Amino acid sequence: MGIRIPTVFDENDGKRCAGCGEPITGTPFRVSIMDAIAREAPPSWATPAPLNPGPHQFHADPEHFRIWARARGHYLCRLSEVRELMRPVPLPIEPAAYGLCDGRHHESHEFLPA
Repeated sequence: MGIRIPTVFDENDGKRCAGCGEPITGTPFRVSIMDAIAREAPPSWATPAPLNPGPHQFHADPEHFRIWARARGHYLCRLSEVRELMRPVPLPIEPAAYGLCDGRHHESHEFLPA
C-alpha cells in the first residue's frame, strides 16, 4: 500500500529471554504454565496469583527455562521435557513450591530442583 512505518525497526525490539535477560534474535520459545483442570472458584483480586501463567519468552535452549524456574524455586519433573505448555503441580513442602511437568507420561511425577 506504500505506507511507511518508520517506528518499526530492529533496534526497538523488546524480546528478551526471561532466563538470561539477553535479547532474543528471531522467534522466541514461549512457555505457558497452565493447569489442565479449571479451578473450582476464581482467584480473588485482593490476593496476588500464586503463579504467573505467562507466556514467558526464552531462547530455544531448554537450559534458559531451567534457569528461570530455578530462580523462582520451581521443581521440574525428571520424566518430562521443556515444552510450550507446562502443567503446575503444587508440592507439599515449605515454602510453597510448584513442580512443572509437560504431562506427557503416565508414571508418577519425579520432581527435582530445577
